[in-house]
Amino acid sequence: MGVSSRWVVIAGIVTGLALAATTGTGRDREPSSGPSSVVPERIDIPSLDLKAPLMKLGLSDDGDVELPPFDKPSTAGWYTGSAVPGDPGASVIIGHVDTKTAPAVFYHLRELHKGALVKVVRSDGRTASYEVDSVERIPKDDFPAERVYAEDGLRLITCGGAFDWARHEYKDNIIVYASPAA
Repeated sequence: MGVSSRWVVIAGIVTGLALAATTGTGRDREPSSGPSSVVPERIDIPSLDLKAPLMKLGLSDDGDVELPPFDKPSTAGWYTGSAVPGDPGASVIIGHVDTKTAPAVFYHLRELHKGALVKVVRSDGRTASYEVDSVERIPKDDFPAERVYAEDGLRLITCGGAFDWARHEYKDNIIVYASPAA
């Protein structure tokens, strides 16, 4: 299953506060190229043999961060409240680890190692390249929102750890932290 919306919302609130404290409000930021803003289109992780399309993820009417739909398990999503990969700031990409019947786009994310290459192809033809700094499994109750949403770099997020059958969700998140490649 994917990242619990409840925890992503908490992280989104912290992100908004961090953005407001450092840059005014997130809404004050102008798109880099006008009405046809640059967006990430695909994520490539060669060591996992992963190439996946990216969709935009915003906020629902209830204020929850949208998740990629379960009927598109091979698609990950870029949270539009974060930076475009390759631009300054924290860029967040979310994907499901599995569905009820099969592995999903970020099933092998926990297998990434320090130094692994992650590339994000953008709509302007550029490719933003990152190197993995670390991979962490952390309880959802301890989600490091400030580190994920306020510090520069690429963040890949999925679920992991033990599955809580009573709540129908994983207990932990797998978070990959990556910095721009030299």
